Amino acid sequence: MYRTRFEAIGSYTPAEEVSTEELIDRLEIPRNLDLAAITGIQSRRVYNADPADYESSFALATNAIADCLERSDYTAAELDIVISVSITRTTAPGLFAFEPSFSLMLRNSIGAFAAKNFDISNACAGMVTGIMVLDRLIRAGVVKNGIVVSGEQITPIAETAVREIREPYDPQFAALTVGDAAVAVILDGRGDERDAIHYVQVMTASAAAEHCIGMPSDRSNGMAMYTDNRAMQNESRYMQGIVRMKAFLDETHRTWDSENYDFWIHHQFSAPAIEYITHLTAAHFGTTMPEALNVLEDYGNTASTSHFLVLHEHLKNQKIPKGSKILMIPSASGMVYGFLAATVSRLGA
Repeated sequence: MYRTRFEAIGSYTPAEEVSTEELIDRLEIPRNLDLAAITGIQSRRVYNADPADYESSFALATNAIADCLERSDYTAAELDIVISVSITRTTAPGLFAFEPSFSLMLRNSIGAFAAKNFDISNACAGMVTGIMVLDRLIRAGVVKNGIVVSGEQITPIAETAVREIREPYDPQFAALTVGDAAVAVILDGRGDERDAIHYVQVMTASAAAEHCIGMPSDRSNGMAMYTDNRAMQNESRYMQGIVRMKAFLDETHRTWDSENYDFWIHHQFSAPAIEYITHLTAAHFGTTMPEALNVLEDYGNTASTSHFLVLHEHLKNQKIPKGSKILMIPSASGMVYGFLAATVSRLGA
């Protein structure tokens, strides 16, 4: 049985920043909420829309792969598999690609012609889901290594929301929190005590599947996201994920305290919500929680890339000591919950 690890990580974010204040000022309804205070998001990165240098999902993803490969001992030609997990799949202005698969296009673009490839779609839990699948493939000996990548050009849903919101409470308000980013992570089976993915699990509570839907707008020419925040973001929903993690720890004869997590990373959708989840988790396990790592203030909700953008940024800023144990808590439309625990040392090199 191989022991998997994070071998390298890379990211890419567009240069342009748009503040929450700027975005709210574009709405045609009177200002009736402080979105920055409600979410903790002050700004986000937005793709370059110039056709001459257009930052599509594909372009963002290829830049993140390039950054990842620069930090890796592997070349593109040595990768065994390419897994793409993007929600958004734009390749040019106004073009959302379904075929060929994003993973095939990315594989060919970087010259990994011998690699297997496939796409996974699991909303904002896409990266964690892709890591879970690749982890299993390596442990089973199907592949020796691989890359999981996501490029999210998701701010077009915010552009649609700005055009269309007409009511104080509108199902498109959550679209105003998003930002563009890309991440790529290479895994291999050469883990040890200092570098290892300990476990990764995801679950779906499908009864909530209709609470957040991305689709073409029903009012204009553009992509939109419709979210019932009251139904989706509440204690009962959060407790589903917390209870599942407690069951996993019990089933595997672990406890929260015995795991000694140094940091944890939540999906970057709302700072107050993350604080509330922390409170609920601490109460349920009867112990203190690890330090939370966030970047949402500056980057917003970057969809499937959020957890690994947080990891990359804090590693870059030398905020995570080598040998730290990280717990990632995905949350996604579906509803999808889960957890990923890993010790990282090589990534901080």
